[in-house]
Amino acid sequence: MLSKKTKTVFYVLMALITLIMVFPFLWMLMMSFKSNSEIMSNPLAWPKALDFSNYANALHTLNYPRLYANTFIVCAISIVIELTITFLSSFALARMTYKRPGLSKAVYAFLITGLCVSPFILLFPVYKINLFFGLKEQFALIFPYVASSISFNTLLFVGYLKALPIEIDEAAVIDGCSIWDLMIKIILPMTRPVIATVVIFNVLYIWNEYPFASVMLRQQSAYTLSMGASFFKGTYTVDYGGIVASSVMIIIPELIFYGMFQKKIVGGMVAGAVKG
Repeated sequence: MLSKKTKTVFYVLMALITLIMVFPFLWMLMMSFKSNSEIMSNPLAWPKALDFSNYANALHTLNYPRLYANTFIVCAISIVIELTITFLSSFALARMTYKRPGLSKAVYAFLITGLCVSPFILLFPVYKINLFFGLKEQFALIFPYVASSISFNTLLFVGYLKALPIEIDEAAVIDGCSIWDLMIKIILPMTRPVIATVVIFNVLYIWNEYPFASVMLRQQSAYTLSMGASFFKGTYTVDYGGIVASSVMIIIPELIFYGMFQKKIVGGMVAGAVKG
């Protein structure tokens, strides 16, 4: 049992860490009510008045329904492809037995090694590959998103599948269950916690991803939410107030989404940590 003094110290540290994490968003929210001159002259000062002109300008400049629709399409297609590939490959690595166990370990190590490589250093090679295959706009984003997420998804799926009792597979096979029925009807429903975690992490990644979108997207009609801020940057001027206001309107739905599914994220991350 922790003493009262120790608990107080922990609570103070938690409050400080929370304040440090929340401060950038609060600062951005405060700047969204300032004019460009106020932002440039004294960015840390309180706004002189609650001026909503930046938000009105952002709503007038950006086609939010189109941006949300484009982002949703990219998210949905990418996640469906990711889940299909990762679940099947992770099932093969975690639940199947091979004559050469070293081969499956090597494949798993190869997939996990992708976590060490930042996808952003591959921008130019990916761009050239898209040109070679003729992939443009949204499809030029979907396949890089899928490829860059497989390593992390494999780490979660394999860890969770290995924690499931092997007796489940043995009982299903004895009852005449085929390999496909075993995967789809028995194992897949049991992986809902980790599937929810994978979906949430990938939605947040695609929602915020900018480098690939800035390189691959050429038509404004195909822009995703992360590209919205580029509308406020001209050749010789930058509308800082519009950038901040549009960023706030893009971040708030993301915070709501994360808050609603936070428990599922934690549950999915620890689901495969302990055998039970």
